[in-house]
Amino acid sequence: MHFSIIIPVLNEALALPSCLGALQPLRHQAEIIVADGGSRDATVAIAEALADRVVRAPKGRALQMNAGARLAKGDILLFLHADTVLPDNALRLIEQRLARGGQWGRFDIRLRGRPVLLKLIACMMNWRSRLTGIATGDQVIFVARQAFFVVGGYPDIALMEDIALSQLLKAIGPPLCLRAKVTSSGRRWEAFGVFRTILLMWSLRLRYFFGADPAELAELYQRGQFWKP
Repeated sequence: MHFSIIIPVLNEALALPSCLGALQPLRHQAEIIVADGGSRDATVAIAEALADRVVRAPKGRALQMNAGARLAKGDILLFLHADTVLPDNALRLIEQRLARGGQWGRFDIRLRGRPVLLKLIACMMNWRSRLTGIATGDQVIFVARQAFFVVGGYPDIALMEDIALSQLLKAIGPPLCLRAKVTSSGRRWEAFGVFRTILLMWSLRLRYFFGADPAELAELYQRGQFWKP
């Protein structure tokens, strides 16, 4: 079983060397594809030195990840954020679970950062994901290549693309929820404050389910605001 690890990036020169460095031992089993959305720092140069392929795409995680997926040769597509680290033996764990049945899944998550509440937030994310069958991008979604293209890939929306993809894939089957933990940065919670970020994310998610425009939600998400000024 061969993997394609697809990493959407935009101005991630600080995080990318660590991310790609951690993936180097996996290159015998996985190709590394970096999908850049128009970075203005050294992101592309770093990616060209440490990844198998670099693809330039319009800005937007959904567009970038779909662009990477179209170039991918692996049987399994794994979508990784630049500030997230896989657990030990991640690919072997995926292989073992897929061999027992299933088409897609995600990992549990731990959040790295100073606020002590990040541990509780991660537990809530993992619990909610098991309850709803919805995975977030931070939890590192993996999916059989054929299943990904059967559902049409990530919907072309500016935010909540991970939720939208999960909803499509649930029609094929429930997610495989691996208890091994990926480690992701808590930088958003640190930047905007833990409680404010929790309320903001729940607010944006609720508005998305009630039909709000993902482009407007993405603008609020980037600014850390509940409403447009």
